[in-house]
Amino acid sequence: MKKSKLFFYLFLLVFADFLISKAAIRCIPKMSWFHTLYPYGGIGVFRDFYGISFSLNRVENTGAAWGLFSHFSGYLFFLRCAIALTLLVYLLFFNKISARVFPLLLILAGATGNIVDFLLYGYVVDLFHFNFWGYTFPVFNVADMCIFLGVLAIFFVNKGWKLGKS
Repeated sequence: MKKSKLFFYLFLLVFADFLISKAAIRCIPKMSWFHTLYPYGGIGVFRDFYGISFSLNRVENTGAAWGLFSHFSGYLFFLRCAIALTLLVYLLFFNKISARVFPLLLILAGATGNIVDFLLYGYVVDLFHFNFWGYTFPVFNVADMCIFLGVLAIFFVNKGWKLGKS
């Protein structure tokens, strides 16, 4: 993949995360575990579809995944920046396997999206909330989906599966 295309896709994914986060802040109520009505004060999308429910709830996450280490948000910010910079350098100069470009791009876009959120708001905006058979899944955002899908794709690439052009 050409470097100009790489930066275009990176920008596109980060910009999509930015727009969705901005819309979430403006339109989705902040999640409250003490709210008595489903879905914790958010916007219900569907309920009890084979035991699965989905809602939009805004959460201000100052920590890492699942809100872990929220007391160390400054350190986490610098760690995210270091990881994103390392991924960018690896992607541009050291990666020799073309099948890893898109998965690494997804991971880099997710990390960058979370960095942008933290710079703009002081926290990461999470909004997608699933409930699986009575168990609530941690709230996540577009950037988190990019990271997850990128890591999943890396596993497939390392197993020898083809993910597009080689």
